[in-house]
Amino acid sequence: PKFPIVSNLSGELAGEELLSADYWVHHVRQAVRFLDGVRHLEIQGVTTYLELGPGGALSAMGQSCATGDEVAFLPTLRKNRAETEALVTAVAELHAHGVSVDWTAYYTNTGAQHTDLPTYAFQHQHYWPKNSFLAGDPTSVGLSTSEHPLLVGSVALAGEDVSLFTSRLSLDSHPWLADHAVFGSVLLPGTAFVELALHAGERVGCAVLDELTIQAPLVMPERGAVILQVVVGAGGEDGRRPVAIHSSPAGSVEDETWTLHASGVVAADTAAHSAVTLTEWPPREAVVVETGGLYEDMAAAGFGYGAVFQGLRAVWRRGDEVFAEVALDQDLWDEAGRFGLHPALLDSALHAIGVSGGPAGLEGPGLPFAWTGVNLTAIGSPVLRVRISEGRGGAVTLDLADGTGAPVGRVDALVLRPVTAEQIDGASPREGSDSLFRLDWVPAPAAPTTPVTDLAGEFEVLVVPGSDAADAGVVVDVHNRVTEVLARLQRRLSDESAGRLVVVTCGAVGEVSDLGAAAVWGLVRSAQSE
Repeated sequence: PKFPIVSNLSGELAGEELLSADYWVHHVRQAVRFLDGVRHLEIQGVTTYLELGPGGALSAMGQSCATGDEVAFLPTLRKNRAETEALVTAVAELHAHGVSVDWTAYYTNTGAQHTDLPTYAFQHQHYWPKNSFLAGDPTSVGLSTSEHPLLVGSVALAGEDVSLFTSRLSLDSHPWLADHAVFGSVLLPGTAFVELALHAGERVGCAVLDELTIQAPLVMPERGAVILQVVVGAGGEDGRRPVAIHSSPAGSVEDETWTLHASGVVAADTAAHSAVTLTEWPPREAVVVETGGLYEDMAAAGFGYGAVFQGLRAVWRRGDEVFAEVALDQDLWDEAGRFGLHPALLDSALHAIGVSGGPAGLEGPGLPFAWTGVNLTAIGSPVLRVRISEGRGGAVTLDLADGTGAPVGRVDALVLRPVTAEQIDGASPREGSDSLFRLDWVPAPAAPTTPVTDLAGEFEVLVVPGSDAADAGVVVDVHNRVTEVLARLQRRLSDESAGRLVVVTCGAVGEVSDLGAAAVWGLVRSAQSE
């Protein structure tokens, strides 16, 4: 043979026998020694195999026969793949595995030409793709996609009049949230809960947020993400539906990890609303209120808002009414149209509450707690004119208009509450909550002791070791040890010169391993309470 051939009959290099008829008769009738042939080629140092045949069956068999880690089997044809594509792929893989390919012969009669490479260094400029905050297509798992920036998709639960909206939020996917920091922790603003509830309600035909109460703040993790769920329940006879917003740390979706952050009711928009226009601006007879230093004062009080949440532009006061003009950060204007009302914009409007005394005597910053009668008549405005008036029970009413004074919406009542650093810290996710480590009681050998029944009064501490009663029954052991310790306690306490008394037990707390010691522990605790 012109090229060396390994025979399937012997598993070794073949010679002149290939030219005989007997060889091919034996080739048909005898066993194929394919494994031996592959091993022989390995001994000869072959690491790359090219299969010339109708498919890749031999390549798969050869891969299972080879013993080396760097061995490659490359078929030139593959089932259900275009022949040209399969051949080009095989040639490319040969080149990648270090095999010398005659590219001149490969490109003969193709019209390909040599191209000179640039003689100067590459001018590096990166065009990194922006990460999407959701990997994959939500429709592939039965979700309807959502155009809302805070939601990914929704699904109607089978057999129930319930809709579920879900999302994944992080400071990477929504970096503007990082500007809403309270006592050093980034909180999802309460206005975001309102936006979520309004959008979910509108999707099921209930465009009015009758009421929403913030149950717990949502502290955004510095790293990682949270899974958000908005559940709109079945409607009652009056058409009103319950709504609830929960979150869970991403990657930990057990039942016990879900936290309820807000709950309320959405309803159909059937009532006639008296739209308030604020075209006369600034309002007649309103007095300008100085706002310089407002955000510095808020930061000193623990509300460290960044530029996105510093949207308050001007404030006026007229009697018990406060008027404010707020604007969304310029970088977010393009995104404003995807919201009903951007949470940062509505949150900035609330900063006017408390300025110069504020409605209802509110002093200092607070966080939204309870919303009533929230209704939007227009969406997507990046600028707001706001009228804040005093309501009942310390609540305030907000009338909202756009930059031209046209009505945008109304909040019938809003109650704010002060918040402390301890409350925020208690709601913050704990580092290591998913740790592989845990606290536990670890048995420790007791130091050798000698029973002591009588010590001089000058000793302040008396150590009473438990008796050794391993062979006694449990009831007898408990009785004997409690009786012994009780007698010692009585003698010790009757001595007026006695100092502090310390009773040491082993295996009495945590995972109790000594019932007698546990009984002694209970006795001493009872004595302490008397």
